[in-house]
Amino acid sequence: MLQAKRILTELKKLDVSHVVGIPDNSSAALFDLLHRDGEIQLVKVTQESEAFAIAAGVWIGGKTPVVLIQNTGFLGTGDSFRGTVMRMRIPLLCFITYRGYTKMVARRLDPDSTTLDAELLSDSGLDSAALITESTLKAWGVPYYSLDQDDEVSKVSLAFAQAKALSQPVALLIPREVA
Repeated sequence: MLQAKRILTELKKLDVSHVVGIPDNSSAALFDLLHRDGEIQLVKVTQESEAFAIAAGVWIGGKTPVVLIQNTGFLGTGDSFRGTVMRMRIPLLCFITYRGYTKMVARRLDPDSTTLDAELLSDSGLDSAALITESTLKAWGVPYYSLDQDDEVSKVSLAFAQAKALSQPVALLIPREVA
């Protein structure tokens, strides 16, 4: 299981100044820990598209933000994401919780090889957001990694370094609840 405390430790090592986002069931423990710890400024927004605009402003102001949102919200940010952090080449680490991942995997659906159609996308036993998260990141040219277990927390630093090297956002998908 992925521990919020381990993620917070990595963020502090990277001198992250702000975490901008909206809590969901998967990220609630991390939001709570950030709030209680207080060393990194937590900025809660009302819409995911605001998270990218605010993170861009924080970065322009010389600070080091990261964004923490759910995949459904990420999918709804399209123009905000494209028009700000991508167009401005902001080196931004984006934690994206992966709603629907467990059901997708249980049905043995692979985002890389599953052919999407109206029947699959409207299947009430699935969350279609999971089916299109990775293809959307690929379409937008966003490198991404999956962060599933505590022994993978080093991916936080890897993705952070890649975002800086490429001057663009890099995503860390979180397929399970953070405890």
